[in-house]
Amino acid sequence: MSEKKYSQMNETELRQEISNLLEKARKASQLGYVNEFAVLERKALMAQAYLVDPSQFIPGELYRIEGDPGVFFQIDYLKGKFAWGYRMGGEKHVEALPISMLKQLKEGK
Repeated sequence: MSEKKYSQMNETELRQEISNLLEKARKASQLGYVNEFAVLERKALMAQAYLVDPSQFIPGELYRIEGDPGVFFQIDYLKGKFAWGYRMGGEKHVEALPISMLKQLKEGK
């Protein structure tokens, strides 16, 4: 059986995949498998990106980074499920983050 790409999964399949990945990540963390935990967590973030509407994100705007309190990310442009831009206050090197990692500055938006 060949695995489906996240882009080919429906919402139910994506939510099940995310749940499975987070459970595997939890177990890896408990066993002290730091690298495996990081890979599984990143895979879950990528799957979550397919549940997010890219039109919610506006180039030039600032967003909070999930899991990185106090750090803000300015989007230069979007490509697929990634936001390209840079972290504020840093050296302004361009990086891509899955859109699932970005949160509105103002809650309730």
